[in-house]
Amino acid sequence: MNRKSFLKNSLLGSSLLLLPGPAHHFFSGSSAKPVKLTVRDPQQKNICATCGTRYATSKTATDTCPICTDERQYVGDGGQTWTSYNNLAKGHSIKIAKLQENLYELKITPDFAIGQKAHLVVSKSGNVLWDCIPYLDEQTITYIKALGGIKAIAISHPHYYSLMAEWAAAFNCPLYLHQLDKQWIQDKSKHLQLWEGNELQLWDGMKVVHTGGHFDGSTVMYLPHHGEGTLLTGDTLYVARDRRHVSMMYSYPNLVPLPQKAIKQISSRIEPLTFDTIHGAFDGQLIQTGAKEAFRRSVERYLRIFEG
Repeated sequence: MNRKSFLKNSLLGSSLLLLPGPAHHFFSGSSAKPVKLTVRDPQQKNICATCGTRYATSKTATDTCPICTDERQYVGDGGQTWTSYNNLAKGHSIKIAKLQENLYELKITPDFAIGQKAHLVVSKSGNVLWDCIPYLDEQTITYIKALGGIKAIAISHPHYYSLMAEWAAAFNCPLYLHQLDKQWIQDKSKHLQLWEGNELQLWDGMKVVHTGGHFDGSTVMYLPHHGEGTLLTGDTLYVARDRRHVSMMYSYPNLVPLPQKAIKQISSRIEPLTFDTIHGAFDGQLIQTGAKEAFRRSVERYLRIFEG
């Protein structure tokens, strides 16, 4: 079972509102002005069609993507293929939907590569983009700037690095990655800032928490003032179909579990946080209320299994 099939069989379809694409529809009654996007080497085939990671140099059919050949991902059924930004731009756009007060999701449409969402957190002292997607266009930049722009980008793990360098350049903001995952960076950026330790304090009470697990540097983002506390988890915590549990795995598409030690570390980093809501990386991955109890319930279930 590949990743797309796993997600299709695991999740309910999204019922979120799709905002219209053209900039003048986005900004009816707004003073926002369209912006110009400049992408480096947009004609080069340097984006992996399976995981969406952009590389610094052009690739050929004989080149492989180390992120996809790693056992936490996979190479597509048709073999390694590469595409360019220009090819993506011909048939793709970005949909934006409001999830709750001051929280939006962004998703490339139609689906491409892994198909994850990014989240835009709107906050008084500056907005944060959590995770990234493999595409960016001028309409999206214009819309986000009307909401206050992006003060920083933080990414949960290497599967979502995607077009991160171009996003950081477009918004001229720091790009935060945990230093334990630095080996997976394929497209370096002057905006890149590696951090280490268990927490990255941002502002307005927000912080990125290092958990490990799926990747050595896997993280979640904590929003204490969104509702009764909200976690943005990527797939560090993968919301289960019943919405009463989360999964914590080394490889989701290849169904490789984590060891007991990793589950205990994740629990120790997340247990001190006060939260009631979890937003995951894919459509349908929402625990609207009772998320802390769902997390505890899941950890207890894992530990019972380990104990036999």
